[in-house]
Amino acid sequence: MYRQFFGLKHEPLGKDCTQLWDNGQIIKFEKQFKWLLQSPGIGLLTADPGLGKTAMLHQVTRALNPHQYLIYYTSETDFGRLEFYRHLAVLMGLPPSSRRSQLWRDLKGHISQLYTQKNILPIVIIDEGQNLQAEFLRDFPSFLNFVFDSKDYITVWLVGHTSLAKIIDRPSNIALASRIQVRYELKPITDSESFKKLLSHAFTQAGCVQTLLSDSAVETIRLASKGNPRQANHVIVTALRLAADQNFNHIPDDIVKEAIEFLK
Repeated sequence: MYRQFFGLKHEPLGKDCTQLWDNGQIIKFEKQFKWLLQSPGIGLLTADPGLGKTAMLHQVTRALNPHQYLIYYTSETDFGRLEFYRHLAVLMGLPPSSRRSQLWRDLKGHISQLYTQKNILPIVIIDEGQNLQAEFLRDFPSFLNFVFDSKDYITVWLVGHTSLAKIIDRPSNIALASRIQVRYELKPITDSESFKKLLSHAFTQAGCVQTLLSDSAVETIRLASKGNPRQANHVIVTALRLAADQNFNHIPDDIVKEAIEFLK
């Protein structure tokens, strides 16, 4: 209802945004992402929830040539290692053997064939990595061992909350930590001017043709959300609903404050 009232195609900072605003972080990450296309290995991407890790990855991978790269994405990580490898096999179109040894042979054979015979680099993106089981983290480096550990046939991105980096840096996971070639932590947009540009871009992408928020309202949202786009979107959508219910053609500062209180 509020979208029709304000002429919006989707939530300003919602999941339907096709082009993310970049304050320089996406460009920096894309550079590191390309490193692991040229030299396969493991990358670690972390951020607090709601900062846009998955959306950024989706944008960066969208332009990849499918004849050169195959993307396998999963966020189903809260399983034992056998179930996770079975899940990975299904993603790659392989029969999910009930034996881990057979799973490894099937998966590694498939990966080797893609890279050496078809010149295709498999890219596995494991989201919600903070939920991965300890036993999986311990033996994953062995899974990535090809040809006496002399070849790298796959790129893996471990993606998760900031706690994931601490988990990987535990002494028990030193083998995995030693294989990580790039690390990137996405930060909130806390600078006032940058946050203002973020919201302006978001409303434009959503199809808005007028200014709905005052500068003071934008600043109120920035402080309340602490620069977190998902939290900012919750405030904005709630404010849009409240404003539409009262037939406002903009979002008054008082409505923004009411939305923040509503969400507490």
